[in-house]
Amino acid sequence: MDEPGAGLRIGVDIGGTFTDFCVFDEATGSVRTHKALSTPETPGAEVMHGIAELASRHGWQPDAFRYFTHGTTVGVNTVIQRRGAALALFTTRGFEDVLEIARLKVPDPYDLFSRRPAPLAPRERVYGIAERTLQDGSIETAVDPEEVEAAVGRARAEGADTIVVALLHAYANPANERAVRDAIRAAAPDVAVTLSSDVWPVIREYERTVTATVAGYVQRRVAAYIGSLQAALRDAGVPARPMITKSNGGIMAAELGKTDPVAMLLSGTASGVIGAADVAARVGASEVLSFDVGGTSADVAVIQDGKPAFGTGETVGEFPIYVPTVSVTSIGAGGGSIARVDEFGVLKVGPESAGSRPGPACYGQGGDLPTLTDAFAVLNLLGAGDLGYGAVALDRGAAEGVVATLAEPLGLSLAEAAESVIRVAVSGMYLEVSKLLSRHGADPRSFTLLAFGGAGPMTGCLLARDLRIRRTIVPPVPGVLSAYGGLIADIRNDFIRTAFVDLDAEGLAVLDAHAEELEARALGWLRDEQGFGGEARLVWSADMRYRGQSYEIETLIDRGDIAAGRAAPLAGAFHAAHERVYDHADTQAPVQVVNLRLVVSGSAPKPAFTERPLAPGPAPPAGETVIHLDGAERRAALYDRSALSPGQHFEGPAIVTQDDCTSIVPPGSAARVDGWGNLVIEPEG
Repeated sequence: MDEPGAGLRIGVDIGGTFTDFCVFDEATGSVRTHKALSTPETPGAEVMHGIAELASRHGWQPDAFRYFTHGTTVGVNTVIQRRGAALALFTTRGFEDVLEIARLKVPDPYDLFSRRPAPLAPRERVYGIAERTLQDGSIETAVDPEEVEAAVGRARAEGADTIVVALLHAYANPANERAVRDAIRAAAPDVAVTLSSDVWPVIREYERTVTATVAGYVQRRVAAYIGSLQAALRDAGVPARPMITKSNGGIMAAELGKTDPVAMLLSGTASGVIGAADVAARVGASEVLSFDVGGTSADVAVIQDGKPAFGTGETVGEFPIYVPTVSVTSIGAGGGSIARVDEFGVLKVGPESAGSRPGPACYGQGGDLPTLTDAFAVLNLLGAGDLGYGAVALDRGAAEGVVATLAEPLGLSLAEAAESVIRVAVSGMYLEVSKLLSRHGADPRSFTLLAFGGAGPMTGCLLARDLRIRRTIVPPVPGVLSAYGGLIADIRNDFIRTAFVDLDAEGLAVLDAHAEELEARALGWLRDEQGFGGEARLVWSADMRYRGQSYEIETLIDRGDIAAGRAAPLAGAFHAAHERVYDHADTQAPVQVVNLRLVVSGSAPKPAFTERPLAPGPAPPAGETVIHLDGAERRAALYDRSALSPGQHFEGPAIVTQDDCTSIVPPGSAARVDGWGNLVIEPEG
C-alpha cells in the first residue's frame, strides 16, 4: 500500500524475549533500529512502548509514522498453547473421522506408542450434514437448513463458540458450504463461522479440513489482537493503517487478518527469511542458510540465488497447514531455552523457554532457571556491551548461580557445565540443519551461513564450524533483521483453483477460464482491498503430475501458453521439473494439471544501500577480556561494531558488541568487514 507523502516506515517483529523495531526514513534514506522487552502478558503493549521510546529518542512525532508493518506470533502461540476457540466441525455425513484418520502417518515411527495430537475439533463436536457436492461441482444433495439448525443446537450445548464447515468437494463449488454458513448465522448469529472454501479451496479433504480448523481455532484471538493494535495506534496518533506480515513472506492489511488468520500464522519467521534473502542478494551469495536465533527458537531456511524456498504443509504447533509459506525449519533452541539434567543424568537444552518474563537469570528479571544465554554469560562471552539497547543489564552472578545447579549433578566445573550447555544446544541445531540440507540434497560446504537474531551471531560460527561451512556472515543490524524483513516485504497474496484436467485442448480451455477468474480476483485484492496503485507482478504456476501419480510438482508456467492453447511448452516445463526433482522424466506420458496457482505482488518503497569502498587494514580493538571457549581460558579482543569500517579485519578469538546483539569469532577464524558493512567470518588459512 502506498502512503501519501514522505514519512517514517516502521517494521516491528515480536519475539520470545525482545520486540524488534526497524524504521526507514523516506526523506533522508536513513535506517534506525531499536529493541524492547516483549510483554506476553499484555500482547501489543511492547509495540506502543517501543514506538514511544523511538519517538522520544529521535524527536519524532507520532503522525510521522506513515507506514506500519508488524509480525506477530499470536496465532501460532494460540495453537501451541491450545488457547483458541471451542471448535465444532460440520462435515459431509460419513466423513466425520477425517481429522482422526488424517494421513495414517505415525508421528514417531520409532515409538510404537506414539499418538497423533488430539484434533482441535474433538470428535464429540463433529457433526455430519446430509449433503453432497460431486467432483465436477454439481450439487447432488442440497443442504437442509433445519438439519443445520439442529446441529448448531447440539454444538452450542457442547460449548462450541466457533464452527468450521468443511464439506466434500467444496473446492469445486462452495455453494453448500455457504448454505450451511447462512443457516448457522440464522440460528446463532453470535457463533463465528469458518468455511474451508474461503480458507484454501484445494482438492484433498484432510488437507483442506485441517487447515480450516487451524484458521477457525485462532480467528477470535487474532481478530481481538488486531483490533487492540489498531485502537492503540489510533489513540497514539499514528495515522498508518497497520499491515501484517504473512507466512508467504509478503504483507497484507491487518484488517484482513481478522478474517484470514491462517495467512499470518508464520509471519515472524517468514519476515526473517525475507530480510536474510535481501542481504544474500546484495552480497551475491548463491547458496545461503539463514540462521535466525531468538529467545525461543532457531529458525533455519535455505536461500538460493537470493530467493527463499516456498512450500506447503508447514507445521504450526502439532498441525500441518497447507497454505503457501516460506519453508522454515524451527528448532527448539534459542537464547532463552532452559537447560536441565533429566532423570537419567543427561543434559538437555530446550524446547522449554524462559521467554521474556522471567527470562534468562542473567537479565535480572526474576529468572531462576539456567538458559543458553546464561551459559554464554558464565563463559564471559556475553556482557561486554549493552544488551537490547540498554533494555537489560547483565547479572553474571545470577547466571553463575543457576548454571551451578547443572554443574553439581554433572560432576563438572562451572565453566565446563556452561560450555556443555552450548555444545548440546549447537548439536541439536546441527542435527536439524543436517536433515534440512539432506532434504534439499545440498552439501553444507557450498553454503554461506547468514546468522542473525539476538542469539544467532553468538552461535553461528560454532554451528558453521561443526557443519564445515566455511563462511559466516553477520549483517550490520542482525538483532532486528526480522523487523527489517517485514519493512521491505512486498504486498503479496496467493490464489489457487483446483482444475484436475488433462493437458490437452479441452483441458487448456478450462485452464484459461480459471486463469481469467484468478487474475481478476488477484488484481481486485491488490487494488481494492490493499489500496495498491503501483505495478502488479503476476507469477503463474501449476501443480502437475503424470496421469496416475498420487503426487504433484509445482511448476512455473507462462500464462501466454494457456491463452494460446500451447500444451507442448507447459508439458515441457513439467518434464524438466520432474527430471530436476526425481532425476528422470517420461516425455511420452500424459500430463495432468491438478491446481492452477497465481501469486500477485506489489512493491513498496525500500531503503537503498550503497556499497562503500574498502580501506584494508587491521581493526583496532576496544579492549580485551578473558573468556572460556573450546575447553580453555583464552584472551579475546573486544571490538565495537559501530567503530568497524569496510576493509578492516581481525582474528579470533574475539567478541564484537553492538546494541542489538553480540557476535563471537572463535579461535582459528578471521573476520573482515565488507563494503556493505557485513561481518564476514572465515577459517584462517
